[in-house]
Amino acid sequence: MLKEAVSYSIAEGESVRIVQVTDPHLFADPEAQLLGVNTSKSFAAVLNTIRAVDYPAHLMLATGDLSQDYSAESYQQFVKAVTPIGLPCHYLPGNHDDPRIMYLHMQGEQIFGQQRILAGNWQILMLDSTVRGKPGGNMAETQFELIDKAIAAHPECHTLLVMHHNPIVVNCTWLDQHCMDNGAEFIARVAKYPQVKGLLWGHVHQCIDTHHNGPHGSMQLMATPSTCIQFKPLSPYFALDSVQPGYRLLELRADGSINTKVYRVPGNHFSPDNNSSGY
Repeated sequence: MLKEAVSYSIAEGESVRIVQVTDPHLFADPEAQLLGVNTSKSFAAVLNTIRAVDYPAHLMLATGDLSQDYSAESYQQFVKAVTPIGLPCHYLPGNHDDPRIMYLHMQGEQIFGQQRILAGNWQILMLDSTVRGKPGGNMAETQFELIDKAIAAHPECHTLLVMHHNPIVVNCTWLDQHCMDNGAEFIARVAKYPQVKGLLWGHVHQCIDTHHNGPHGSMQLMATPSTCIQFKPLSPYFALDSVQPGYRLLELRADGSINTKVYRVPGNHFSPDNNSSGY
């Protein structure tokens, strides 16, 4: 049975505007650091940048690894941090999250864990790509069933599929060990739907904007920087990048096209320690 969606009333012909944040890796202790970066402060800096840009968004998507230490307090801190933004925030789990603790403590008037969002001419599906106890991902058959049923229920809607793990390799040898292990199958299966216009994820701590040309045209493939540390692109071994934390803005247009851009915190306030360990 298809569960009820969260619905937003958006004028016909108007774009759906989204802010995506991902991989904040928060701790119970707000002073804790991940590889030399205070993740609470870097997340706050990203949220401050979002406020400064003043993008007229309809909603926020948080695409996993909200916690680094699986603590109730880390999820409570996330909710406390995003609430002043004033946007409905929809979240999904990453490999560093404990789904049970997450669902218990991600609570707030505008905090949503439902997998289906209906907004304007679009349907957004928040997919679970996690495998308990493993850093890599897999798109389970239950998630394919959700996609099938959701599109059948609203075939008139353009569709954005959102997840934590990367369904394509990013040519970082060490990182690609932890991708979605059935990513090629996933892309082939969802590309059969003309409604699917884009795939959006986190996990890789770097910006990727590319396309997949399928039987019904091009699907946009988008990965978004973390709100804390960044991984160096195209690296065969674990390496940190010096670029600043970031987030993504998306405009889902009524005609099915997607306009999107990644923004980063200005300055150079968050520099990782390359001699640290513990990711």
